Amino acid sequence: MDSNFTWLYLLIFLIPLTRVIPRIIRQRRMKKDSTNQTFQKERFESSLHESIQKSPESARPQTKDMLVLGELYRGARTFESIKKNTGFSNDELNSILEDLEKQDMMRVEQKNGILGSKIEIYATEKGFKKYLS
Repeated sequence: MDSNFTWLYLLIFLIPLTRVIPRIIRQRRMKKDSTNQTFQKERFESSLHESIQKSPESARPQTKDMLVLGELYRGARTFESIKKNTGFSNDELNSILEDLEKQDMMRVEQKNGILGSKIEIYATEKGFKKYLS
């Protein structure tokens, strides 16, 4: 009577098992890959941090103009975002931006939108060259 129900054993237990095993293997590989990727990311970030600390650019004194140009280079476009990232007061940042505008290192654009006008600040090519040199 055992030999008559062998096909039932195969049908009930082995066929679902053949579908589950590849999923388990795939999950383990993904877990292994993700831990490897996080290790590589941490190693990259630590080497990047070390290279930034060793670079002569960080050793040179930064003027306030250069700090503002750096924020513009990193993508800050509004007065508030530059103020937040540099920590300057309103009057101090306003005078720095006026000086940069007089030197043609930045330009101011006023854009009209649905919610009203918006003022954006952009560094010019001259400003980028000064910051990167």
